[in-house]
Amino acid sequence: MSPEDDLDMLMVRYQKGDAAAATALVHRLSPQLHRFFLVQVVSRRYADDLLQETWLRVHEARHTYRPGERLLPWVYAIARHIRVDHYRKALRTEFREQTMEELPESAVASSGRSEGNADLEALLATLPESQREIVVMLKVSGMSLEEVARATSSTVGSVKQKAHRAYDKLRQLLTGAGLNAVGTGGRHER
Repeated sequence: MSPEDDLDMLMVRYQKGDAAAATALVHRLSPQLHRFFLVQVVSRRYADDLLQETWLRVHEARHTYRPGERLLPWVYAIARHIRVDHYRKALRTEFREQTMEELPESAVASSGRSEGNADLEALLATLPESQREIVVMLKVSGMSLEEVARATSSTVGSVKQKAHRAYDKLRQLLTGAGLNAVGTGGRHER
């Protein structure tokens, strides 16, 4: 049984009220969902909040999961909507409030990241949001093109195009920095 099949079976058990299956899902998926949010948002605190909100929505919507379908695209679609909702709310709040200086809390939170993660996040931050999202799902979370297409309500062709453009930009940045950019593109599917 593949890891994806195992996740799908855990979700089916969770739908039937199995608390152990719910706990197992949270433990197995939270690290990659947290990485998805960390790459997309500035603060670890916001990533934590978005992760918690995702699990609340998964719980509320668990009855809509269709057994036999892959779980990851379903969960990532929820996570993506949470992130978009958060982004829109932040824009509305920023519009209404005056811009403030960076709070000490933000500086401490950002310094708590490892250097490798900070480099990756800085590199990915140069990409447009839609391309960054695709790269994170494909390369960080290890999702297939079809799964990413379902999670983003896109076509496989659109996902491929965004991934290709993102890889080209990352390759240019890495080459410009004097680093070998081999491996940033290549096959998209598992």
